[in-house]
Amino acid sequence: MTNGPDEAARSLFDALYEGDDAVVRALRAGVSAESRDEEGTTALYLAAVQDLPGTVRMLLAAGADPNRASGPDAGDLPLCGAVCGGHTEVAGALLAAGADPDLREEFGFTALHWASDLGLAEVAGILLAHGADPDLPGPHGEPPLVVAARRGSSRTVRTLLGHGARALSPALDEARRMLSLDVEHEMREALGALYGAEGHETVVRRAPVDGGVTVTVELRREGEPFAGQERQTGHGAVATLLEDGLGLRAPCEELALRALRDRDPDLDNWLVAVSALWLRGDEETFRAAAAWTADGDPLRQAFGVDVLARLGFGTGGRPFADRAVPLLREVALTGGPLPAAAAGRALAGYGCVPGSEYAP
Repeated sequence: MTNGPDEAARSLFDALYEGDDAVVRALRAGVSAESRDEEGTTALYLAAVQDLPGTVRMLLAAGADPNRASGPDAGDLPLCGAVCGGHTEVAGALLAAGADPDLREEFGFTALHWASDLGLAEVAGILLAHGADPDLPGPHGEPPLVVAARRGSSRTVRTLLGHGARALSPALDEARRMLSLDVEHEMREALGALYGAEGHETVVRRAPVDGGVTVTVELRREGEPFAGQERQTGHGAVATLLEDGLGLRAPCEELALRALRDRDPDLDNWLVAVSALWLRGDEETFRAAAAWTADGDPLRQAFGVDVLARLGFGTGGRPFADRAVPLLREVALTGGPLPAAAAGRALAGYGCVPGSEYAP
């Protein structure tokens, strides 16, 4: 049995589309698990990119090499193919079978570089848990942390930091640069430079994903996409996480601007800024939060309330309770629906229930 695209090998590729039972029959008939099709694509690579974890495990058990490159120029790796598709289970199966997480495919891309560029925090975590180097540069010399910062994926950045990534300063520079830009505009400009402004339709989509908003700019001809770019909007949270890692302190108002960037209290830009201010627990932060609670913007009011909700609690006490609780009560009574609801939650956190120290 050869590894070439003979009739028996083709039966294995046909089996990939028929299900695991068909794959089992092909392998039992003696077809090599290392088979390639006419273009040099391995069966394992095809199963990996099509997100077929059962088939991937069978091919690996039958002797397929998880590190064997695929394609006409042998430039594609099964692990990178799985990662690019966000196929977490397949990536885990390949790594468990000995796939090298730091192996480079054509042009120098690694699996972790792809995960960082695509904002795939869970996949990045699996790669790092299997020994991927968090600082291994990609094809342009950039470490994964810088790539994830440009993407705007705060959760991928947090994952990399948790596994010892060290390129905090250049990553912070990139996050701050991205904060100064309109992400959608930048992607439109980049695609326009490549493909021109005529002969296609531009479609923009925004979707909440993984603690942020993913913005996709896509070019279509006759309704079919042919090019596109994608970014997330968590650059505010990314910058704050990196500053914390470097021991830097952004001004309170800068953190407020980052929090309000998406105008959504459920996203990481808001949550990370609030957490950073809680930990400061100082007079400067209290005064800033108190001023925000009196602002005419309901979202800025709600942000100030969220900061007061646990300001300084990390010290083991509630150092601003005597001044924070009256402010929170005022917002609960007079604020709009969003800040009033936030104030109600904050008051509960201070124990403002009948019989408590801060009860009315």
